Amino acid sequence: MKKWDLNQSDYMGCTALTWAAVKGYEGVVKILLEQEGINPDQAGTMYGRTPLSWAAMNGHEGVVRILLEREDVDPNQVATFYGQTPLSSAALNGHEGVVRILLEQEDVNPNQADTDGHTPLWLAAVNGHEGVVRMLLDREDVNPNQADTYGRTPLSWAAKKARDGAVRILLEREDVNPNQEDTDGRTPLSWAAEDGHEGVVRILLEREDVNPNQVDTNYGQTPLWWATSNGYGEVVRILLERKDVDPNQADTHNGQTPLSLAAESRYHLIVMMLLEREDVNPSQADVYGRTLLSWAAENGYEEIVKIILEREDVNPNQADTECGRTPLSWAAWHGHVAVVKILLERQEVTTTVLDHECQTPLSLALSKGHNEVVKVLRDNTNSRTTERGV
Repeated sequence: MKKWDLNQSDYMGCTALTWAAVKGYEGVVKILLEQEGINPDQAGTMYGRTPLSWAAMNGHEGVVRILLEREDVDPNQVATFYGQTPLSSAALNGHEGVVRILLEQEDVNPNQADTDGHTPLWLAAVNGHEGVVRMLLDREDVNPNQADTYGRTPLSWAAKKARDGAVRILLEREDVNPNQEDTDGRTPLSWAAEDGHEGVVRILLEREDVNPNQVDTNYGQTPLWWATSNGYGEVVRILLERKDVDPNQADTHNGQTPLSLAAESRYHLIVMMLLEREDVNPSQADVYGRTLLSWAAENGYEEIVKIILEREDVNPNQADTECGRTPLSWAAWHGHVAVVKILLERQEVTTTVLDHECQTPLSLALSKGHNEVVKVLRDNTNSRTTERGV
């Protein structure tokens, strides 16, 4: 009788045992393992997965148990494709039964990361497999703060992916650091705020030790800055409910505050929300000495200019440091007639301020051919002269 080589592989490097494990054929797996000379840990050439790795990935609990009865099966053997262990594969796909079986093995390493630095906990959390996350966190030797190659923790990625349940479970562990920064200095709250994940933001802010003002290392942007930049009004509202949130904290790149950013992006509701905070400084200037009113006037944002001017603490004549231009000068230069009219409704607005090139709002409008603005400015000058009785 011809004797078959049971370890012979096909073009993918898979043996008969491998395919039986892939398909979950428990009876076939048992028969093959009884054969002399069988290699139960032979990895395929295409993905480098062993029979145990395939069975774990596909959630075949029975096959996993049968294979683990063999002393010559390595439960920590990594696949060459992503460097994942059987536990990582099972965690990635949310196979709770397989994860439970593997964690019963004394020699299983629950923190072994793949080639991207992703641990079983990381894979389970980012994919929202809450049951697996709980099982892993029940192990005292599981490190919940182990970061990947970008310095991102399971909590950081769960926050970015809006995995509310996983975030809540992770925060139940006292040793989880909710403020752990990645290589860009971004925290879980920063990522959740940027992507508009209201639920995650609320969950994180329930922790008193979460710092809502923590800035990233690239441009010094806060969670409030990120939420504002993408127009996530509800996240902005949630953040502003925290009294310790600093609404005036500017980034380190342009010195832009959330308020000036909201105005530039024409997020009217966010502008109004921010201005409701008494501690918001509407006259705070950026690195160019430009205020919120200055940018809004230049861009012709009529509604935002109106909202800003409702604040008594706004100086409508504040000139920038780069060009020496007031909001009126910028509006006149760009021909924004409606904004010019709105500004001139404030009696203290000066029409004769010279910029660094000795240009007034009127001369700027004349140089650009904005005849309607020229008329409004001249009529205003005549009107004020009449009122003074000159």
